Amino acid sequence: MLSTRNTRVVVCAWCLFWALMTLIAIQDYRRDGGSALWQPLLWEGSSALVISLLWLVQRRATARHAGLLDRPWRWFALQAAWLPMYWLAFVPLVFGIRHAVYALAGQVYRHDPWPQLFVYEISKVSLFVCLFTVIAFGLQSWRRMLEERLRLERATALLRQAELQRLAQQVQPHFLFNALNTISSLMHTDVDKADATLVRLCELLRATLQAGEQAQSPLAAELGLARAYAEVMSARFGNRVRLDWRVGDELLPLPLPALSLQPLLENVFKLTVEQRQAPTSIAVSALRDGADLVVRVEDDAGTLAGAPADTDDGAEDGAEDGGRRGGVGLANLRARLDKLYGPGATLTLSQLAPAGVRAEMRLPCAS
Repeated sequence: MLSTRNTRVVVCAWCLFWALMTLIAIQDYRRDGGSALWQPLLWEGSSALVISLLWLVQRRATARHAGLLDRPWRWFALQAAWLPMYWLAFVPLVFGIRHAVYALAGQVYRHDPWPQLFVYEISKVSLFVCLFTVIAFGLQSWRRMLEERLRLERATALLRQAELQRLAQQVQPHFLFNALNTISSLMHTDVDKADATLVRLCELLRATLQAGEQAQSPLAAELGLARAYAEVMSARFGNRVRLDWRVGDELLPLPLPALSLQPLLENVFKLTVEQRQAPTSIAVSALRDGADLVVRVEDDAGTLAGAPADTDDGAEDGAEDGGRRGGVGLANLRARLDKLYGPGATLTLSQLAPAGVRAEMRLPCAS
């Protein structure tokens, strides 16, 4: 596509150049009192035809040297080797055409003596060829730069896709390990409940595998996975956990990184619910904040490592504590956010007062 578009641009520029040369010749001819417009059209038309054919021959023969564009002097030397072709062929062909057409019209084409004519025409065609060669070098170099940039962007996109897939695949065994531990615990107390939870886990894994094949998925799908995960975990902890879902329907189509909400919820179950016997309230919410989508998972009992008990809401930045409290799940999610959005997305943990932890994922969202 890029090569075809550039070829069209070059052809259009070439035609415009010779159209301009023809108009100038017609104006000079009429200023000198001439009335037969076919004559200046023949003069410039024959020159344009012959030099175009010779230029095509040169371009076709030197196309294999495109790899020398990064060595300009050698590339120009190879192009200069074709100048004798123009010196030997241009004048005989052009003036042969003009003499033939004039003869068919019953006239005689008159021009300067041949030695003087050869010197003038060779000088003029050499100037044109040098100018066209410099332009061709610029266009080919520019096209090669665009092609290299396109290849680099494609390679970068493929690398990023492979990295995202690798990171997403890391989530699945990490989640599976925790879920199987839940089922293992239930089997010692309630076999029927363990069996029902295992069926729910199979359904959840099927949906997780499908989501893991994509870099992004709608908030609705992420909520579905998070709810399914919460059901599996609630089967283990029973009355020790209460969940509150605060997400407006208008936000459900917005895209999130695939498998991004479930690790935030898993972090609360692993580091807060599992560590205490008292009930824990968990709130999952999403809202628009300007051009950002903000997704939060809050609990009312957790603490950040090293955070004082009376820390104000939002005072503790999560960049460092996320590694100490979030482990593999949040480190993985941070890496995926960076791959997808760069500095436009953040994931922070903050200590709430008097107790509790807020995990906040903020990322650019489509309108």
